[in-house]
Amino acid sequence: MNSSKPYILRALHEWISDNNLTPLVLVNSTHQDVQIPTGIDEDGKVVLNVSYGATKNLEIVNEGILFDARFSGVSQNLYLPMAAILAIYARENGQGMMFGSDDDMPNPEPPQPSKDKKAQVIKHKKSSAKEKVGKSFLKVVK
Repeated sequence: MNSSKPYILRALHEWISDNNLTPLVLVNSTHQDVQIPTGIDEDGKVVLNVSYGATKNLEIVNEGILFDARFSGVSQNLYLPMAAILAIYARENGQGMMFGSDDDMPNPEPPQPSKDKKAQVIKHKKSSAKEKVGKSFLKVVK
């Protein structure tokens, strides 16, 4: 399955924006694919305003957030890979969500049942099917 992080991020961005609040993202600026203007980060992190009013061409895609923004009067193209986004929250009240580092890890395969367990499941399904064949619970209504 795909990571749920981009879907949750888009939903929270929409929720924050719909409530006329300012969505901010906390970004790990040391991530190798982060594209931000130099000197705006502090201690390897940066908080960016991703509201529609502060950005141009904002796109939140499964791979990350892309947008244009002005820094010191100069328009810059920014790219924030999904793996570098640590949180999204509203500036005015702090409502939002932090993302753990394990959010970018693929989900492990579920354990496979042993042969004995498979045989029990098949036997149970067959006996359940036999029990269901019987008197119908539907009634004819005229």
